[in-house]
Amino acid sequence: MSPLSAPKMIRRTPKADPAPSRWAWRLQRLMLTPMFRLTLRAGLPFALTLAAGTYYFTNPDRQAAIRDSVAEARASIQERPEFMVGLMAIDGADTELSEDIRANLPIDFPVSSFDLDLEEMRKIITDLPPVAQASLRIRPGGVLQIDVTPRVPVAVWRTDGGLSLVDASGAHVEMLPFRVERPDLPLIAGAGANKHVGEALDLIRTAQPLGARLRGVVRMGERRWDIVLDRDQRILLPEFGGVSALEHVIALEGAQEVLSRDVAVVDMRLSGRPTVKMNNDATTEWWRIRQLSESGQ
Repeated sequence: MSPLSAPKMIRRTPKADPAPSRWAWRLQRLMLTPMFRLTLRAGLPFALTLAAGTYYFTNPDRQAAIRDSVAEARASIQERPEFMVGLMAIDGADTELSEDIRANLPIDFPVSSFDLDLEEMRKIITDLPPVAQASLRIRPGGVLQIDVTPRVPVAVWRTDGGLSLVDASGAHVEMLPFRVERPDLPLIAGAGANKHVGEALDLIRTAQPLGARLRGVVRMGERRWDIVLDRDQRILLPEFGGVSALEHVIALEGAQEVLSRDVAVVDMRLSGRPTVKMNNDATTEWWRIRQLSESGQ
């Protein structure tokens, strides 16, 4: 066989392995993970945006410009005419109390309603002694409306510090320079008397049959009451059942005129054994008569 007729050798290129590489396989597995895909779609853009925004806003000049822009926008809204307050109206208070409220709320009108702390202002007003309750609101037309419920004094309380008016709850209303300025109110005295104004008023109502002889009631030892009458007479009441004991004394006065005699003290602290103490002149006269009687015998 000649060389020309010899068979030719055919070289075949081996086929590429279809299996991915190890890193490609891991990447494909990772891409099948829902959390990883979510991170790529949302987390990565968010992180890039946050980083860019942080870098942008760390510039002091940009921060100042943003603050100025926000302040201007806020002022342009708050200072609009419909949000401005130019007047204060106070209802329920007399002239003196109204002046005190205005003095304690130094508002420079006109002012934006956004700059008014109504709750804090209400607290300032209710802290005033003559005020029991207060409500605040912004009326249409830019009016700050203040409705006040003042305390109503029901008694004059005498203490070492002077005279003061108290309401039914015992709260201080105002100082009283002279007793004659409020002769229409009953007088109570003693430490802690303001904490039991209701009891004092019950005793004063019970003592009405005594008329003008009643001078007032005194809290003794912060636990019981004394009824003070003219001619330096006193009715000592027990700690409990004071009204009943006083009614008993008034009944004795109506039947035997006990209080019309030379009696200094009617002691009702022991309800089962009332005690009467005569005044000094009557006691002296009684001893003189007794001595004369004994000498005559």
